[in-house]
Amino acid sequence: MTIAKAAVTTVRNPVLPGFHPDPSILRVGADYYIATSTFEWYPGVRVHHSTDLVDWRPLGGVLTERRLLDLTGTADSCGVWAPNLTYAHGLFHLLYTDVATFAGGYWDPQNYLVTAPSMAGPWSDPVVLHGRGFDASLFHDDDGTTWMLSMRADWRPGHDRFAGISIQRYDHRVRRLVGPEHVIFEGTDAGLTEAPNIYRRDGWYYLVTAEGGTTLTHQVTVARSRRLLGPYDVDPNGPMLTSSGRPDLELQKAGHGSLVQTPGGEWYLAHLVARPYAPSGRCVLGRETALQRVDWPFNGWPRIRDGVPAPEFPAPAGVTVTPPPAAAEVDHFDAPRLGPDWSTLRRPATPDWVDLTSRPSYLRIRGGQSPMARHRPSLVARRVTDPRCTFEATVEFVPRNFRQLAGITAYYNSRNWYYLHVTADDDGTPVLDVLCCDSGRVTAAPGLRTPLDVRRVGLRARLDGAALTFAYETTPGTWQDLGRTFDATTLSDEYAVTLVPGEPEAWGFTGAFVGLWVQDLGAEGGYADFDSATYTTG
Repeated sequence: MTIAKAAVTTVRNPVLPGFHPDPSILRVGADYYIATSTFEWYPGVRVHHSTDLVDWRPLGGVLTERRLLDLTGTADSCGVWAPNLTYAHGLFHLLYTDVATFAGGYWDPQNYLVTAPSMAGPWSDPVVLHGRGFDASLFHDDDGTTWMLSMRADWRPGHDRFAGISIQRYDHRVRRLVGPEHVIFEGTDAGLTEAPNIYRRDGWYYLVTAEGGTTLTHQVTVARSRRLLGPYDVDPNGPMLTSSGRPDLELQKAGHGSLVQTPGGEWYLAHLVARPYAPSGRCVLGRETALQRVDWPFNGWPRIRDGVPAPEFPAPAGVTVTPPPAAAEVDHFDAPRLGPDWSTLRRPATPDWVDLTSRPSYLRIRGGQSPMARHRPSLVARRVTDPRCTFEATVEFVPRNFRQLAGITAYYNSRNWYYLHVTADDDGTPVLDVLCCDSGRVTAAPGLRTPLDVRRVGLRARLDGAALTFAYETTPGTWQDLGRTFDATTLSDEYAVTLVPGEPEAWGFTGAFVGLWVQDLGAEGGYADFDSATYTTG
């Protein structure tokens, strides 16, 4: 007998687990949307939809083609930062920054705007806006004007790289910025002021920003003014939300928030958090999206209970919360295109290398460049969303030589990954092996190389907290563990940052993925066919 789970009145955080940072939340009628950063991954700007703030359904990404976003050659953790989603004049407006570099105190951020009549598109060609800073947003005022905000980057040696928040009018009729730039906020002593959003309420303009950096000292700061262009006074009670100085909290790095109001008048803050693994403190799942209930009294400052992120939040009035049953997510590749949980690295999933038609119910991935390359990788992956999860795939592959490889990976960036794969020995014998990349150094795991006498093999990656293990099967249902445990915490922002202390090129802002990877290093037409892929949590 199956016993139904009882409905509850609270919702577990994070609502978008795994790599879903920098949330921009929007309500249009009865529909809620959250847009999150995607960095070097396609489709650019991942979007989720809900009608109750409780159940969130992935819609996939908005920037699906090079017309909208070109990530060719994009460095690790560059690309799309902090998108902003708004609705005005009958159109959805998506503002996003494409960041080019960390080196030398520069970012080279370029801001783009696309619009569409619905979230399904079609999306307009990008409008090129300024490159003065990142974390840009649009504010649509009650008088019909639209304004663009962003952090103000200052590359000059000896200057604060986060030089305040600027605003400039955007004319939607001619689709360009007009008038002068105004600096309206220089931030608090927390520093690193970014991620501005403005909300109008009770005759006030409320400026919500992120400060302290997207680490353990992150926070949400609120300032307000009677005039759009300021001056803005900071909330005298300090940050609206932070987990800084509270190592006891389950959710850390709380910051970078945006507000939404329900039809019933309730307010919520969408913001990023992270869940460190003990004892390392590394956040393998990356920066995730959480929600908090906001109390906003008339003429007062917005308040979150205790000013800290909570692992649960109260559902909106009248919403019934029923915990979903645990279930494996299986893709048999029967659809004409990849599902919304899949992402591809640095290039869109075009038919020339992601082929779902040549062999029905199989995903054929045509081999790409090496794991270190940044132009034509062939990696189809999904986010790791739970500390304990299993990823399995069945592959058919006949490698011609050692330059052809296919298998599954646990991946963070081009410098940190693990790769269980099939390749060929010098005599042509297919073999199973594990490659490890740690801080850019590639090694073969000793003692694991195994000859194969079949072309079809099941591959498994298991993450159990900090422990990563691999297994394979050549006879269905008979899994063989490789007998080696790897450190999953190398697949984290914190590990990427510690690779080269003090060197900004080593920053990391994404999270762990598991996926399907194929290389054809000799450009000899190599490909692999994947029959299915299964992701299971717990």
